[in-house]
Amino acid sequence: MKTHKIEAFENLVEAFGALPSIGKKTAIRLAYHAVMEDGFAALKLAHALEDAVGSIQKCSKCHNMSEDELCSICSDPYRDTTKLCIVQSAKDILTIEESCHFDGIYYVISEVCDLDEDHLFYAVNGVKEIIFAFPPSIATDTMILYIEDKLTGLNIQFSKIAQGVPTGVELENIDMMSLSRALEARVKI
Repeated sequence: MKTHKIEAFENLVEAFGALPSIGKKTAIRLAYHAVMEDGFAALKLAHALEDAVGSIQKCSKCHNMSEDELCSICSDPYRDTTKLCIVQSAKDILTIEESCHFDGIYYVISEVCDLDEDHLFYAVNGVKEIIFAFPPSIATDTMILYIEDKLTGLNIQFSKIAQGVPTGVELENIDMMSLSRALEARVKI
């Protein structure tokens, strides 16, 4: 039995499927919705994607997403420029900003091999504290040690975000690394 394929639809399914966390069934559902149920929303999405891809770039100072040379955080005169939070991606900045608990500036370093040391020294000018906001792993611990070593002698205090047991989760459901970090970073009550 021969199956009938619509090439444009298959290309759309493939494009949706290439996005993170979108499986084949979801890709088909999204593609069908876009072409058969809400063409206006699909065209609006296509326009928004084209606009974003064409206008968003990396901030020249911190590597956050920006429509200008400097992002809105780096150009905000009310941010505390003595506190620098180093993250792995601009997505992490969005998450931290949503918490409304950090008023400093940021720097994005995805991997040690991507680190431009001269640019890092430029970014830490005037910084008194660096906060590492990385997910726990051997690779991120190595990156933290590498950066601390490169910045030795600059009179900067280093810290990292607390890691451990999330609220409302039973201990039996916690991975061993998180549990061991929670025990190591315990606080007096």
